[in-house]
Amino acid sequence: MSGARDCAGKPDQRLVLLFAVLYFAEGAPIGLIWWGLPTILRTAGVEVSSISALSASLVLPWTLKFLWAPLVDALRGPRWNRRHWIIAAQTGMGLALVPLVFIDPARHYAWWAGLLLVHAFFAATQDVGIDALAVETVPADSRGWVNGAMQAGMLLGRSLFGGVSIVVAARWGFAAVVVPLIAVIWGTLAFVRFSSLVSPGGGRNAAEDAGQGHARRVLESLKRMVKRRSTWYGVFFALVGGAGYEAAGGLAGPYLVDHGVSGDAVGVFFSLPTVAAMLVGGLIGGRVSDRIGRVRSVTVFLLWTAGCVMALALLPAGFGAVARFGVLIALYLGIGLFTASSYALFMDLSDPEAGGTQFSAFMAATNACEAWAVWTAGQVVERSGYGPAFGLLASVSAVAVFVLVPLGRGRARI
Repeated sequence: MSGARDCAGKPDQRLVLLFAVLYFAEGAPIGLIWWGLPTILRTAGVEVSSISALSASLVLPWTLKFLWAPLVDALRGPRWNRRHWIIAAQTGMGLALVPLVFIDPARHYAWWAGLLLVHAFFAATQDVGIDALAVETVPADSRGWVNGAMQAGMLLGRSLFGGVSIVVAARWGFAAVVVPLIAVIWGTLAFVRFSSLVSPGGGRNAAEDAGQGHARRVLESLKRMVKRRSTWYGVFFALVGGAGYEAAGGLAGPYLVDHGVSGDAVGVFFSLPTVAAMLVGGLIGGRVSDRIGRVRSVTVFLLWTAGCVMALALLPAGFGAVARFGVLIALYLGIGLFTASSYALFMDLSDPEAGGTQFSAFMAATNACEAWAVWTAGQVVERSGYGPAFGLLASVSAVAVFVLVPLGRGRARI
């Protein structure tokens, strides 16, 4: 499958659909956790520092998933393959959410935090399997295109269970959000189970992948990964590059509420304009990165996001909701552009033999970036307000473009 393409030069459309559906199942719970829940809790009077601490803690499994990702790469054979890893993880994701149907988050905050952490562990494991499959099966010159489709699926899930969940939960309670969320996660099991594209070895013969021989190849690939300087440049960039937009995105809901915007208006904003901007940005950003090269596109799109976050920091207090919504739409468009192009860059830097581990290391760093950036911004907001918090993190992102310079030397398309 590593060369799956149609006659028009685009990747196999079945491949695009597969990853779009899988990322839809990933995006749905993320939408509730990171978009819906912070706004709902802030509206209920929970402190911004507590909300940011919860969001930061739920990122930890994605941050640390590289620790168990080698098992996902190495433990494959005729009876256990990528398909089984993904199905097992999705099953655990749903089971962790079942008790939330009966628990109110405002009254039983600790229970929600614990169960969501369990859910996040299984979701992170699913992510390892899906991304490893993508590294192995998607052609190198189409990774931007496929990443755009993956982000589109992710964003659709975020829209339905992020912004819409705010409105639905306010009228019918959290069960009306959680039950459909479980149905979406488990509904994709059939798609994974019967898809011919999820092969036993991720594109390799099952017998060839079995036994100690495959584990040895994975170990050798990991050794090569550690020795490459490009790996460490990529990890460091992932750790700091998105600091500005991660901070602004993580606190966008509370930011709007604290500037007088109603919870319903925030819900509509996150379910429609925000998602549309990111979806368009993702599709365009992926295609652009395939055409002009990864480093060039990532540099431009990162500066775009940093500029938008700085604009939020500098908006005078007297500006109304329309101006703030406008800057945020520009920011989310930039996030879509940057995400599709940067994820394609990380795939280019990954060795398919241990793609789950190496790509997970890059993704873990991006999630660590989200954790420290959101936490830091929350602490600064409590002490000095949103302006200094967003300004500080936007500056970090702007400086991070210099990390891309070594990745562009001597690489025609990267």
